[in-house]
Amino acid sequence: MIPEKTVDEIMNAAVIEEVVGDYVELKKSGSALRGLSPFTNEKTPSFYVLPAKGIFKCFSSGKGGSVVTFLMELEKASYPEALKMLARRYNIEVEEKERSPEELAAATAKESLGNLVTWASKWFADQMKTTDAGKAIGRSYFVERGFRDDVLEKFLIGYSPESWDALATAAQEAGYPADKLVESGLCKQRDDGSLWDFFKGRVMFPIRDVTGRVIGFGGRTLSTDKKVAKYFNSPESILYNKSKVLYGMHLAKPAIVKEERCFLVEGYTDVMAMHQAGVENVVASSGTALTTGQIHLIRRYTKNVTVIFDGDAAGIRASLRGIDMLLAEGMAVKVVLLPDGDDPDTYAKKVGSDALHRAIHDDAQDFLQFKAKLLADEAGTDPMKRAEMIRSVVESIAAIPDTIQRSVYLQSSAAQLGMDEGVLGSALAQEIHKQSQAAAKRAARTSPYSAPSSAPASQGVSGFPGDLNAPPPVDAPSIGEELVPSVSERTVVENDLVRALLEYATEVVTVRLEGEEGAEATDLEVPFAELVIHRLEEEHIEIRDPMNLSVVKRFSDELDHERILTADQLAKDADMGVQQKVAGALVHQHVLSPNWSNRHKIYPVMERDQLTSLLEDSLRRLHLMDLRVASKEVATKLQAGGLSVEDERDLLAQKVQVDRAIQATLAHFGTVILP
Repeated sequence: MIPEKTVDEIMNAAVIEEVVGDYVELKKSGSALRGLSPFTNEKTPSFYVLPAKGIFKCFSSGKGGSVVTFLMELEKASYPEALKMLARRYNIEVEEKERSPEELAAATAKESLGNLVTWASKWFADQMKTTDAGKAIGRSYFVERGFRDDVLEKFLIGYSPESWDALATAAQEAGYPADKLVESGLCKQRDDGSLWDFFKGRVMFPIRDVTGRVIGFGGRTLSTDKKVAKYFNSPESILYNKSKVLYGMHLAKPAIVKEERCFLVEGYTDVMAMHQAGVENVVASSGTALTTGQIHLIRRYTKNVTVIFDGDAAGIRASLRGIDMLLAEGMAVKVVLLPDGDDPDTYAKKVGSDALHRAIHDDAQDFLQFKAKLLADEAGTDPMKRAEMIRSVVESIAAIPDTIQRSVYLQSSAAQLGMDEGVLGSALAQEIHKQSQAAAKRAARTSPYSAPSSAPASQGVSGFPGDLNAPPPVDAPSIGEELVPSVSERTVVENDLVRALLEYATEVVTVRLEGEEGAEATDLEVPFAELVIHRLEEEHIEIRDPMNLSVVKRFSDELDHERILTADQLAKDADMGVQQKVAGALVHQHVLSPNWSNRHKIYPVMERDQLTSLLEDSLRRLHLMDLRVASKEVATKLQAGGLSVEDERDLLAQKVQVDRAIQATLAHFGTVILP
């Protein structure tokens, strides 16, 4: 139990923007701070922090609250655990009695595992600093490679003795149970129940999360036996998820934000060498293939990534897929190719810090230009290899979500490859359509709703009249078939919402955030377009009209790049259907006469002053339609008969529940419709 006095001290010391800033890059947005949600893999910032109120709100996940709530939600921590995390951050001593081994075992799983790996990290470091074997074997390895002591301490480098049970014995004597040692991956268990040290005889690299807390280890063997694996990593646990962790990120964050760039290298010592050379905005994937989770972690702080290759051709080819993933997430990617045989560690020591700085900044190449040259050199004059090379370049261009960037890369790649731009554009359109169809199939497997049958116009496959490479429209009317426009009630509501979105996209609206546990409510100002997109996502409202969906997707894509789309921009869209939609929305058939205000001094309530109400009413109406469909489906099943007593009872209960929800929604509009 943490004393109330200590809790008050922790809460008074905790600064929410500092704590959240460990996980999210926050940018000024009026009186608030805004960034990408750490709870979802969003591309459009919907996460807000209000420093004056000490609260946060995430529109994409619906989560919100105090700094303690933030840590509880993100770290899956209990209330006491979250307080202890804050206490450690602000160097506040938590007054707790010494716990027995039984009490340690009874602690929450995550807390006890975290305590263990933190203790192990200190034990490994102490072994290298104080023991004869640690100094002679572990420390000498790093000294021979030119690493300074301050860098070793900065990264908490340690040594695991060449003993089968040195760590196991010391840990159990310190009160840590055998099952936790096994769960953490520090030890393995024999058939007879005895433990042996998994990392024995290795130099140790503690792996830390974005807050600097130790969550796992990487261990490098010093043996020359080629049968022994060079590196061992901790297994995944409730602490350590390798797909969402980047080595060195806790140290790199401030520099990444300041420099607006992240350097991506391969290994632990590469990160250490860069730091020793004065480059701190660097992280490593720790020898594993780059994952989407790791990319999202980088994207919280910057969209600019420079990948440093060590000149090994096989390694470069293996990394190309990971870089395509970076492009697909909207990252701006550059490449630095070091001389053959050099990695950042050896190169930094060979040429010095100044030369390294020049190489990683001045010699950086655009990735696609680098890839095209690399593959072209490999293909030579072989027609089949050149065709394969061109397909690979097209796949990378197709991965880029921004249409303007895609167009620019298409032009530059065509010139670099000596190809006709139209031919390359045709191949690109086919590849985009292929990727779009694959994405639609994946969505159909995971969503209860069917995906749109045609590719989005923003992908460039159906927007240009006369595009011979565009796929034929699905369910197109045959020649001579009567074209009778049919507008459903749902489409009417969608049309009105999209019209308002187009007309008032940049208008600033006020959103009311309720405080926690009786705390005072707070107003948050956001652009109307941003509020619409986030509310549609938050409420899981499906826009079903294809053209309305296309317009909404345009706005969503632009928000991914932190831009607010305008109707003027859409009026010049390549898709003629979108142009017509904009014109129909903005050209009003009936216009309010200025005489009301000018002559009669009557000032009607303007729509722009009621935008939040308009949005809420539209969402409720769409929700009401979904409820009515559900009610009808249940009624149809009941009328069909042939049901068991139990099934009929369940359906009747569903019917009552849905009908009550309908009545509650109708009450919002001030209308009660009797069945």
